[in-house]
Amino acid sequence: MRRLIGVLLASVLLTLLAGPGLAAPARALSVPLATSPLSGLPGSEPTGANDWSCAPSAAHPTPVIIVHGTFGDRKSLLDDLSSAMVGAGYCVFSLDYGNRGTGDIPTSAQQLKAFVGKVLDATGAARVSMVGHSQGGMMPRYYIKFLGGAAYVDDLIGLSPSNHGTTIVGDPSNPITGALLDGVCPACRQQAAGSAFLTKLNRGDETPGAVSYTQVSTRYDEVVVPSTSAFLADGPRTTNVTVQDYCPADLAEHVLIPMSRTAIAFVLDALAHPGPADPDLQPAC
Repeated sequence: MRRLIGVLLASVLLTLLAGPGLAAPARALSVPLATSPLSGLPGSEPTGANDWSCAPSAAHPTPVIIVHGTFGDRKSLLDDLSSAMVGAGYCVFSLDYGNRGTGDIPTSAQQLKAFVGKVLDATGAARVSMVGHSQGGMMPRYYIKFLGGAAYVDDLIGLSPSNHGTTIVGDPSNPITGALLDGVCPACRQQAAGSAFLTKLNRGDETPGAVSYTQVSTRYDEVVVPSTSAFLADGPRTTNVTVQDYCPADLAEHVLIPMSRTAIAFVLDALAHPGPADPDLQPAC
């Protein structure tokens, strides 16, 4: 079932993100996204998440916010990740933003800012940590850098984050591709490698504040291309890892990395101690 989900979601992602030469055939979208079983039904939550009565413990005082990727929602693909964090004792929350993450990214970051405030008010915590997939690992950096989020974020953990964009986005100067990107997915244009948005985001310090930054990539990423564009500049509060360097048989690619046991192990490690994930961790493969 997970492989089927991966194939279907990858078809959606590649069809909507890729240029004319890479786009999947239209028949790959035979299941409409709006009614797809991949979508979280209204009111559905990732396993254990969005319990607004959850009180952070002394052992885990920082609640965790899951941030989905482009074309995603607060539940799809995220149950294993949420369940693991809830099982480890964290209060976990997950939001929908940006019209399934397709909207203007700075506007989505404003929605994230509002959600952070809601979580802090509900839990009484001083800071939150974030685990984001794809755009969800990159977009919070805009909140941190430009919207005052550095004061409220402890850890930012990205699973195949689009920190430096992707080369698979079609040429925005092409009238057809440009109309698709602007009319359907402004965030796709903004995630193209070298975009004005990413140039602004990555100018100067890529890891501002006292935030700890962990990036987990996969060698088999078919959406964030090249996969190393997920990485951030080296520093004392930054860890960049690739799951296959630790578990060579882990075949998780872009869509399924939130379900990867290897990736989840790095998430839990990053949350468990000050600083980013330990690059010397050896997950159980």
